[in-house]
Amino acid sequence: MKTTEPIRNKHQVKQFISHYYKTGQIRNYVLATLCVHTALRISDILALTCNQVYDFQAHRPYNSITIAEKKTGKVKTIALHKNIITALKIYYRQATPNAPLILNPQTGKAITRVQAYRLLRSAAEAIHLSQRVSCHSLRKTFGYHAWKGGVSPAVIMEIYNHSSLAVTRRYLGVSQDDKNAAYTGLNFG
Repeated sequence: MKTTEPIRNKHQVKQFISHYYKTGQIRNYVLATLCVHTALRISDILALTCNQVYDFQAHRPYNSITIAEKKTGKVKTIALHKNIITALKIYYRQATPNAPLILNPQTGKAITRVQAYRLLRSAAEAIHLSQRVSCHSLRKTFGYHAWKGGVSPAVIMEIYNHSSLAVTRRYLGVSQDDKNAAYTGLNFG
């Protein structure tokens, strides 16, 4: 089985997320935005309901969500990035209390993991990403860019609920280019 890699180029990440916005597929735009900005597993994203992300009395998205992860059972609170808030505001007209957030209108249930993979793969193909993109590679994309942005690997480890820093290091997909930049980027005067 091939392992997935994060999307390392920030411009490509932006293109990937905005693909569905530009094509008017707002549900898929919300899906892509959540995948990249939350580090949640796809099973946890697909389990989200509209009530978990929207305050229907105030007619706006919440600033954070609290979930129990399906795989670990651990409860976590996630502050929602401004890009998620923006996507959710656009999607609000389609939201119905108690309904799955990423709804398959034909079944009335959340889309499946396979459907999510196909949708995300379609966006990758549309913007001509040469690498294999999956739901899991977008989870890795979050960690990679958090690390490149200066977030401590220990914090990223906590976000992912990894058991060790070694697991997180492998997960981030540190490349030889990243190592070379560390060697050549230091400046002592």
